[in-house]
Amino acid sequence: MATVALYNMEGAKTGSMEVSDAVFAAEVNKTVLHQVVVNYLANQRQGTQSTKTRTEVRGGGIKPWRQKGTGRARQGSIRAPQWTGGGVALGPKPRSYRYSINKKVKRIALKSALSAKYADYKVFVIDELKLDEIKTAKIAALLKGLELSSKALIVTADADPVIYKSARNIKGVTPTHVGTLNTYDVLNHDAFIISKDAVAKIEEVLA
Repeated sequence: MATVALYNMEGAKTGSMEVSDAVFAAEVNKTVLHQVVVNYLANQRQGTQSTKTRTEVRGGGIKPWRQKGTGRARQGSIRAPQWTGGGVALGPKPRSYRYSINKKVKRIALKSALSAKYADYKVFVIDELKLDEIKTAKIAALLKGLELSSKALIVTADADPVIYKSARNIKGVTPTHVGTLNTYDVLNHDAFIISKDAVAKIEEVLA
């Protein structure tokens, strides 16, 4: 069994615990990681970009000059794509970039991401990740105790508004919970801070 250190809310080491090899010591599948990250980023796109075609640009209703006899190229509208102020040929229109991938692939990717963080010694398990009141200073003290100055992902077992509101104002820190945990967030943060009960919940789902 893989072993991780346990910390308290001050960032001091208090012991250790075993974690599932199937979740935190699995083989890192880079191909699947790439597929899932590309899928996640594609699904985040709004797809609202839009350009006007020649039929949508105002004006250009009259033929600018007669067809023959002027010595110039024939033109039908001053709103054709080759004209300044004309429409855009083959430009982007609103569309959805969303597509789905297999749930099994997502599970493999998440286990690969967690295993990669564990291999880099970037997994920090907090014995009891809980606050009685909204206090950003306590989350900052936790990060300082863990000697973390880069991007960190804080994961709780369930949605915790107190932890969320305490951590969201710290630059580079993203609070979330097991229900919304995804591969991109794990890879996009340098440190993975998780509560002890959240580890059990993840192992129950993925192991």
